[in-house]
Amino acid sequence: MWEALVITPIINLLLYLYQLLGNETMVAVAVLTFLFRTALIPLTLSQQKSAAKQQALQPKLKKLQEKYKNDQERLAQEQMKLYKEEGINPMGGCLPLLIQFPLMLGFYQAIIRTLASSPLELLALPQHIYSWAPGLSSLIPLKSNFLWLDLALPDPYYVLPILVGVTTFLQQKLMTSTMPNDNPQAQAMNQQMLIMMPLFLGFVSLNYAAGLSVYLLISNLVGIVQYYLFRKRLYQQMQQSVA
Repeated sequence: MWEALVITPIINLLLYLYQLLGNETMVAVAVLTFLFRTALIPLTLSQQKSAAKQQALQPKLKKLQEKYKNDQERLAQEQMKLYKEEGINPMGGCLPLLIQFPLMLGFYQAIIRTLASSPLELLALPQHIYSWAPGLSSLIPLKSNFLWLDLALPDPYYVLPILVGVTTFLQQKLMTSTMPNDNPQAQAMNQQMLIMMPLFLGFVSLNYAAGLSVYLLISNLVGIVQYYLFRKRLYQQMQQSVA
């Protein structure tokens, strides 16, 4: 099910872009990443809107916490009631992450299988290619080299891991500065994420295929550009939520 719904479609789309873009794997990976991230724009905007509403709701939530501090069950009921009255889904901000994580995992597996760094992987690749897609099988094996990189292997000079870590930090910093929070616990969590996410994704880039690092880097850059493109709209959402 996982392969049929996620890995195989990504493999075929990657092969199609590879064919369309002059047999350049690096360009195909970059374009596919851009398409994925662009498709998530509505969810990203929804996440930002949900975060703005929840930020505006903090004073009311704080009052409930003080009122029902000795009755956790009643507190949970009143909080859910408040969310419902305000039209807020408390899990709405997690939806883009829940969608993006399996995409990232599927993207990594698709890159590994498409680049086929071993003879066994090369022999297994045709079974993932749609029979109705003309010419894709003839593209195998794909060119995996770009500058100093072999996209099927980690970056030997650590350039991509550093860039992934820096852009992840910048993107996290922009989002946390846009959504200030008076809750000390939320502030502490934001500070932890500001440090842990760049380190985690940098570690992933350090140990896994450079193709995945390209995905993470392009995704971060698109996210930063989206922030600057939509920050006016986000500011308006925050002002409306506070009003």
